[in-house]
Amino acid sequence: MPVEFDSIREEHAAVRSAAGIFDVSHMGEIEVTGPDGTALMQQLTSNDVERLDPGEAQYSTITNEDGVILDDTVVYRVPSDLPEGTPGAGADYLFIPNAGHDAEMHERWTAHRESAGLDADVENRTEDYGIVAVQGPEAVDLVADAAGEAVRDITRFTAEPATIEDTPCWVARTGYTGEDGYEILFPVEGAEAVWGAFDCQPCGLGARDTLRLEMGYLLSGQDFNSEENPRTPFEAGVDFVVALDTEFVGRDALAAQHEAGPEQLFVGFVLEERGVPRHGYDITDGDGETIGEVTSGTMSPSMGDPIGLGYVDAAHADDGETVHVTIRDEPKQATITAPPFLEGYQ
Repeated sequence: MPVEFDSIREEHAAVRSAAGIFDVSHMGEIEVTGPDGTALMQQLTSNDVERLDPGEAQYSTITNEDGVILDDTVVYRVPSDLPEGTPGAGADYLFIPNAGHDAEMHERWTAHRESAGLDADVENRTEDYGIVAVQGPEAVDLVADAAGEAVRDITRFTAEPATIEDTPCWVARTGYTGEDGYEILFPVEGAEAVWGAFDCQPCGLGARDTLRLEMGYLLSGQDFNSEENPRTPFEAGVDFVVALDTEFVGRDALAAQHEAGPEQLFVGFVLEERGVPRHGYDITDGDGETIGEVTSGTMSPSMGDPIGLGYVDAAHADDGETVHVTIRDEPKQATITAPPFLEGYQ
């Protein structure tokens, strides 16, 4: 996927006002099957997979012993009756690591399976499947035209099989833009046919980033990085994915942090002066003391204002707090603003 097909601004506007399509086949796909598949998923993800019924999905994190996020992911509980050839058919779970993490997570799953003595098969299917995301106010109509009217009944964070251009697909009501829409998995040989079934704006990585930034969504490797910027789910503001009543790798460390409270928290902010916040810029208080760091920033195409995400000391994380972002050695005033930045979005 290129940074842009036409322009980031044009592609961003299309998703907010009509619809756009993203090729997100760089994401990973790993299938887990077997008598201990649920136990394996439960022990290696922070959310409670036992809450999932077949056809449901959940957002989760993958943490190490210290509770640090190695990756975030979407986990699907796969129905047993998926048509042959549909992504996930024959598996119990399908989960989606971020780009470039599939081999690492496959190794983590297989190593833990062996050390824990669990009976489960783990298969990396990243090279076998493709994914497109169709997002925007017109996405439902577009996907219904291509896949059939039944996809209108797919609810948020659920998925159903469908056929698009004679290609068996797994159609999920999920996305990374804040708009309604679907993420569609399919056998890789059907990629051109599925992509060509949608007459809407092709979108690249640039618009994907500005759209997710306006919503305050985490970007793996940028808003958290287990080596360069290690963060826990509580620090990263995704505590809703932590099921402390289950046993998973990192659970004890997270329980201790939950009780004590994180020292820093993930926040959004709007810059009140001219400039664009960028990854690595310092965030300071009114006395010029460094209290945090920017992890993501852009000029919001929807708002026309510079916005950013980052971590600040917990004492400065309240909505409405005035902070400063150091841009070219100059402190620029900013206001802590809980994402999403756009009105009417949740």
